[in-house]
Amino acid sequence: MVDRLAAAKAAAAAGRREAAVAELEAAIAEGPQPAVVWRMLAAQLFGLGRMEDAERRAAEGLTAHAGDYDLTNTRGVALRRLKRLPEAVAALETAVAMRPGFPAALQNLGNALMDARRSARAEEVYRELMRLDPAEPGHVWRLGRALWQQDRIPAATEAVRSSLAMDPDNVDIRLDLSTLLTNSPLPADAVTVLEDGIRRQPTERRLLEAKAALLRRTGRRAEAQGFLDAVETLIPGAAWTHYERGRLIADSDRRAANAELQIAHDRAPHDSGYALALAEGLSRDRSPTEGASLDKAYRLALEALPRNTDPGAKILSEVLARACDFEAVKRVGGFREMGRAFASSGRHSAFLEQIPRVASDADRLELLEQHRMWGRRTETWAAGAPVARPRARAADGKVRLGFLSSDLRRHAVGYFALPLFTHRDPRFELFVYSHHPGRDDPVKTQVAQTATVRLLDGLQSRASAQAIADDGLDLLIDLGGSTRFNRVEVMAFRAAPRQASWLGYPHSVGLSCVDWFVCDPLNAPERPELMIEQPLTLPTSWITLGEHVFTDEPAVAADPPSARNGFVTFGTANNPYKYNPGTLDAWAKVVAAVPDSRFMVLRPEAGSAAFRANIAAAFAAEGVGAERLVWRVVRGGHLAHYGDMDVSLDTFPLTGGTTTTESLWMGVPVVSLVGPAFYERLSYSILTNAGLGDLCARDVDGYVGIATRLAADAGRRRTLRATLRADLRAGPLGRTADFARDFYDTMWNAVRGG
Repeated sequence: MVDRLAAAKAAAAAGRREAAVAELEAAIAEGPQPAVVWRMLAAQLFGLGRMEDAERRAAEGLTAHAGDYDLTNTRGVALRRLKRLPEAVAALETAVAMRPGFPAALQNLGNALMDARRSARAEEVYRELMRLDPAEPGHVWRLGRALWQQDRIPAATEAVRSSLAMDPDNVDIRLDLSTLLTNSPLPADAVTVLEDGIRRQPTERRLLEAKAALLRRTGRRAEAQGFLDAVETLIPGAAWTHYERGRLIADSDRRAANAELQIAHDRAPHDSGYALALAEGLSRDRSPTEGASLDKAYRLALEALPRNTDPGAKILSEVLARACDFEAVKRVGGFREMGRAFASSGRHSAFLEQIPRVASDADRLELLEQHRMWGRRTETWAAGAPVARPRARAADGKVRLGFLSSDLRRHAVGYFALPLFTHRDPRFELFVYSHHPGRDDPVKTQVAQTATVRLLDGLQSRASAQAIADDGLDLLIDLGGSTRFNRVEVMAFRAAPRQASWLGYPHSVGLSCVDWFVCDPLNAPERPELMIEQPLTLPTSWITLGEHVFTDEPAVAADPPSARNGFVTFGTANNPYKYNPGTLDAWAKVVAAVPDSRFMVLRPEAGSAAFRANIAAAFAAEGVGAERLVWRVVRGGHLAHYGDMDVSLDTFPLTGGTTTTESLWMGVPVVSLVGPAFYERLSYSILTNAGLGDLCARDVDGYVGIATRLAADAGRRRTLRATLRADLRAGPLGRTADFARDFYDTMWNAVRGG
């Protein structure tokens, strides 16, 4: 044994770890060995990255040498690397108990606790390390990280700032301080922290990259552009500068942005961040090559899937879901796991694509809790810097009503909300707050004629909230939720004494300071526990059809397509982010039940080979061949294509809104599935107010049955095609002045108390 141990030590000293492992394994095979052999074997396996073997051998060594500190510590660290965190924490707690006050064990325990998100216990560990060695900046820094994980931002910032003063050349500490300052509701100039580091280390890539990203994220676009130009002169050919330039111009020039992201990916093909950024950019291509771009994004996502990390989960799931590869989406993460990760990292925008994954009542409640988790975290953050309230304004009898929305433009929200501005109630003074950087369009122009419009582009959330508070509103209504360019976190500052949500987001946003959710008697949840806010119920309909959008053109086709073709064509124009395996299965069952029928996909994604293949596979599972699928590759100008669709099939659980109204406007009836939550009742409200409540099913069998009966009823379909548009105009959805009156009366009563 002595010879083998000596040989193992010599091999390890020479860097020949595999040879050392072979000697030690041979020694153990010869019979019982002292603890030193087991310690060295576990350590060498750990050094080789063979974590499972290291953990196993350490555990076996402990069987022979119970209570050995080194084996316990090594096993705990290996368990941490294997992400078996509860076991890792237990092992390292044992190691600490064996050697109280020993820094190595405490450090390892703190790291495992942080990974397990047990930051309160980690805080205790780091404070003990600081007591043992107060001059070590790493202990103070890690304490700051533990406080940060608990959302104790001011205390975390103070700790990290103190550690940076002790170790000013530590890039990791400096980056953390900059991030903390950036994310503060009252941000100091985090750029200064980075610039001080750059003066010390002028070519440190991480500092340069962080400054470029910070300038971009805070809306200082011209400064970011100039900085990137200067860096490219100093360090030509760096992949990250192209990545940052692509991110910088993504909203203004998608084609050029994707070209920059492609260069970054080509120069650093193994960087998953660059690959995912390119995939995201390609999936947002709206050019004539959109389908090919989606295929490329899909391939990139599949390549990145084995390397999936939490920050990339949102992009991966979005791209894969858009291509309808739902098995791959499952590999990104489970519904609960992903949603809670999004909540804990503040990514509210990811929740919208969680809704189509709801498959049970437990999921409905879990999704609500995910929103609450985000809301609690955001309200704690905002409470650190409350906005100042304006002085009481002179009484003029009017209600000051504000809309927080970047979508009061050529956008579905703008189309449905515009009648409020066309038929403004003189009892109200209207304000609109937008973070959208785009140009004016006819909808924006119409809104600006009757409301005070404040552009908040480039302002941080707290500054936006203060600008809103300065107007002395009586009621602020969020119209966007977490959709693109909207800043729902502004609501966390309670910039108005009363707040509500309406129209742009089909779920409670998650903030307890949003008092009301505007709905109607039909789409209000069946049970109060499925909504965080109190329902503020309009008397008839949640929406109305704006006259500027729902016009006579294009005209409705006189005859249903079945009369021309000899077969019924079902179809959908809904966005694929609403699809799920259950929806595709129901659609396929409908087509399979109606002989010789077709299914039309009226979407730009139909130009993607991957999208078509995945949809075709789902239909093939129900015996529907690819020859019965009709692909219409359309973005914009899609309404005329309803002339070739007999029956529109709705998505579920997230049902249609704009798509349902457009289909009806073009004379095509919609079959929908109703559930208990708000997002499962959007089409139900629209269809019932259109006199078509009988087209709403309560289960999948009912959904299939309604669709097949409607397919067989050519007379009804012909009548609906001829009469639906006029019926909509005459009914609750078309009487825009009545809707505006009802809306303003409801808001007046909410503010004035009846």
